[in-house]
Amino acid sequence: MSNAIFSAPHFQNDDDARKMLESILWPAGPVCPHCGVINHSYATKRTGVYRCAEVVCRKDFTVTMRTVMERSKIALHKWMQAFHLMCSSKKGVSAHQLHRTLGIGYEAAWFMAHRIREAMRQGGLAPMGGGGGIVEVDETYHGKVETPRPRSRGRIPKPTKGGKSGPADKRAIVSLVERGGSVRSFHVAVADKASVHAIIVANVAKEARVFTDESRLYGNVVADFSEHSTVKHSAGEYARGDVHTNTIEGVFSIFKRGMKGIYQHCKEKHLHRYLAEYDFRYSHRVKLGFNDTDRTVAAIRGAEGKRLTYQGAH
Repeated sequence: MSNAIFSAPHFQNDDDARKMLESILWPAGPVCPHCGVINHSYATKRTGVYRCAEVVCRKDFTVTMRTVMERSKIALHKWMQAFHLMCSSKKGVSAHQLHRTLGIGYEAAWFMAHRIREAMRQGGLAPMGGGGGIVEVDETYHGKVETPRPRSRGRIPKPTKGGKSGPADKRAIVSLVERGGSVRSFHVAVADKASVHAIIVANVAKEARVFTDESRLYGNVVADFSEHSTVKHSAGEYARGDVHTNTIEGVFSIFKRGMKGIYQHCKEKHLHRYLAEYDFRYSHRVKLGFNDTDRTVAAIRGAEGKRLTYQGAH
């Protein structure tokens, strides 16, 4: 490939790509995915295939086994290129762009992108705002639901900040961002008090300071945290000292611009994967000490222990 960013050997051939993956996923030596033993295996005559030396195991494995790349027919060096492209672009890379750049079919590129988003998905994280940190919480709406949910008397009211109408015919998203840290976003069927409160309680430390707007969705938050402060957007108030939700508004701005300008359309069943992608890039941004290479390595490490098949793509 002529592009200088892909001049590194692991972007050019599968052997170097495999060695790079092994150095990232197996820093202490080959890890048998069957029994979990570390560095007790030997290489077979087949390239990239190892055999576990444990007597009770003795099974063959490769570095891509039990990852999002398992059983893929796409060349490993193209996987490395795709990881780099999706991790180095601020607003994402479309499947059409991957299809053209990598020289693979569009359907393969589309599914490859979803596998990488699965690798970007974060899980098992510690509560946000520990030690009295600030956590901003807000909700937004993006795209129409595919099956509109009828409301009282057959009406589908518009979303309001009053918290009475909920998402109406739009997809509801609730996000939490730790000031100076990471972000977590959730696609919810209905953005009501109960669902929003459950998300906040499950993801925010009790000693955190929680900042929201004046929406009634956050009325139950007061008793669960050390502080709950609000800004009243309807009265033209957007900041009062360090109390504001400007950080989370910035996160929404990047997400919506990317979805409109890069991806343009996504089915509702895939929305959570796009949210995971944007959350990952924000949580591994330059301000937190990550460059494009660091971000790519983090995504590849996230590929371990995950599978995504065509039958279960959503």
